[in-house]
Amino acid sequence: MSRPLCPRCRRPQPACVCRFAPAVDNEIRLLVLQHPDEQHEAKGTACLLALSLRHCELRVGERFDPPADGLENWLLYPGADAGQPGQPPTQRRLIVLDGSWRKSRKLLAINPWLQALPRFSLTPGATSAYAPLRKAEQVGQLSTLEAAVHALQQMESRPARYEALLAGFDAFVAAQLARRPIKP
Repeated sequence: MSRPLCPRCRRPQPACVCRFAPAVDNEIRLLVLQHPDEQHEAKGTACLLALSLRHCELRVGERFDPPADGLENWLLYPGADAGQPGQPPTQRRLIVLDGSWRKSRKLLAINPWLQALPRFSLTPGATSAYAPLRKAEQVGQLSTLEAAVHALQQMESRPARYEALLAGFDAFVAAQLARRPIKP
């Protein structure tokens, strides 16, 4: 017998994350391209982004068609050619890859249109509240939610707009840690 699912987040009701997802009206649209291995990850953060942000689309797969709606697209990904968007916020889209670094490099490699996009890199120095839940290749790496929120804060120049989402994320991390068995 299957367990009842939350109709909004599609997780089993005891693991529902909706209480951690406040409504946020972002100006810059967000497109999250999620590797299929991340789709059912209990500690994944892309679902929280999609639930919280008014202008957010989550696509799952490995190969994606580029958006064709005339918005200025930027890829949130480290790179030497990273710059700053020129269009007004409502005419921009930030594309975020959701997966391990290995999986995100794979998504980038098999979607050549992503490689052609201008890149947006985060200002160094952000710390992660997610570190106790996952392994990072390097110190200072952020979860998908944290990276997307920090990028939107920088691009929109309105950091306070996203404080409720970061607070919800902190509560999500605390709840995930509380569910872990205590090690002797």
